[in-house]
Amino acid sequence: MLIDTHCHLDFADFEEERDELVARAHSAGVGQMVTISTRVRKLPALLALTERYQSVFCSVGTHPNNAADELDVTADELVRLAEANEKVVAIGEAGLDYFYDTQKPEDQQTGFRRHIEAARRTQLPLVIHSRSADDDMAAILREETEKGAFPFILHCFSAGQALADAGVELGGFISFSGILTFPKSQELRDIARTVPMDRLLVETDAPYLAPKRWRGKRNEPSYVVNTAEVLADVKDVSFEEMAEITTANAFRCFSKMKKVV
Repeated sequence: MLIDTHCHLDFADFEEERDELVARAHSAGVGQMVTISTRVRKLPALLALTERYQSVFCSVGTHPNNAADELDVTADELVRLAEANEKVVAIGEAGLDYFYDTQKPEDQQTGFRRHIEAARRTQLPLVIHSRSADDDMAAILREETEKGAFPFILHCFSAGQALADAGVELGGFISFSGILTFPKSQELRDIARTVPMDRLLVETDAPYLAPKRWRGKRNEPSYVVNTAEVLADVKDVSFEEMAEITTANAFRCFSKMKKVV
């Protein structure tokens, strides 16, 4: 079994065929999915999906590209929402995105630190979005870890070796998406080769970033199989072994997530 640890099933891209999409995931061996929050105020829609599909879980948080819209969201609120719903198994996604010049860095950092506090208090994993912000991300993770450890995932990892090393050093998980399969991603595959087996996760980030086998199509959870195949090749293990490893890691990371298959 595989677990897609990061997708966005609430997005309009899937409106017409969610039932079929979830069924395709199950047929492909993807037994469970975590649909990730980008706005706290839209949590009810995510919870509705988790109620509709036994195999779907969710997070609660504010994407850094929405940071200014939810600066009123406190760590207390994040904790309350996470603890009130059994299917909320993570905090985030939150973090830093300096690639798009749409949000002030200080607003992103303020929101990010609130999410870190919520992850520390709940001990639910913080799903971290980091783009073009390696130095600041590593610095904040180190500073905040000194205040008290918290579980976290560097999701859709496409950064440099230094951030991967920092993430592993601080106890985090590194999650690889379809980017790992792209022909021009050799540097990323080289980084993946250095990540310990017990820190590896796979994801789609669907509907974005379909892996090589389906490049150009809308991504979906069933396609995480191709990412796992490439990761297995990178780590020189069988696909079956990689599926077993990443699934065990997912349940260890998302410790609140129940096994339903």
